[in-house]
Amino acid sequence: MAKITFNGHACVTIEDGGFSVIVDPWLSGNPVAKLKPDQINVNAVLVTHGHFDHMIDALAIAKQCDAPIIGTAELASFFEAQGAKTHAMHIGGSHQFPFGWIKLTPAWHGSAVLAEQGPIYTGCPCGFLVKLGGKLVYHAGDTGLFSDMKLIGSRNKIDLALLPIGDNYVMGPEDAALAAEYVSAKITVPIHYNTFPLIEQDPLRFKDLVESTQAGSVVILEPGDTFEF
Repeated sequence: MAKITFNGHACVTIEDGGFSVIVDPWLSGNPVAKLKPDQINVNAVLVTHGHFDHMIDALAIAKQCDAPIIGTAELASFFEAQGAKTHAMHIGGSHQFPFGWIKLTPAWHGSAVLAEQGPIYTGCPCGFLVKLGGKLVYHAGDTGLFSDMKLIGSRNKIDLALLPIGDNYVMGPEDAALAAEYVSAKITVPIHYNTFPLIEQDPLRFKDLVESTQAGSVVILEPGDTFEF
């Protein structure tokens, strides 16, 4: 039985087959997170892009778990320079790891670490297809709606999709509902909302929009909740 734990914002832990990965770890300073970085034990750290609210704890978690950080080549290079184990990939590429299979998907967003000396380019943003055990999870990353989500959905039998709904920086509920239809996952979980005022949304509205089109079911998780599927 696979399970995900929603850690708040866009951070989730995916577990199956005795293995686990964490995606976009922002726990330190996250106003809704229930866990601290030193409580995490995973086989890999997946980072979709270089914004702080998706990667601020990646280095610490990777080092304490002796686990690789997986992301685009530029982002992996950024972390490697700080002493992390990394595995560089790029959009469209996939790799079979000892713990599971990962493929990078497109995401329409930005990706740079905002440092004191100015932005550090960290490549294209991405999403992830993650298969641990027998279940396939799609984490869309920070993104707007794009029509190739239909291709992602048609070529992959996705068990669970994690889609941002917060608007302003990412898709809002209406676009995310259409994305859910395109992706055609059995279950969709909304992410990247209600962490701070600018991205406040009603997840029940998103649930109604998705389920009214019969685009699978929606499961709403509060930070700290775990869901088995």
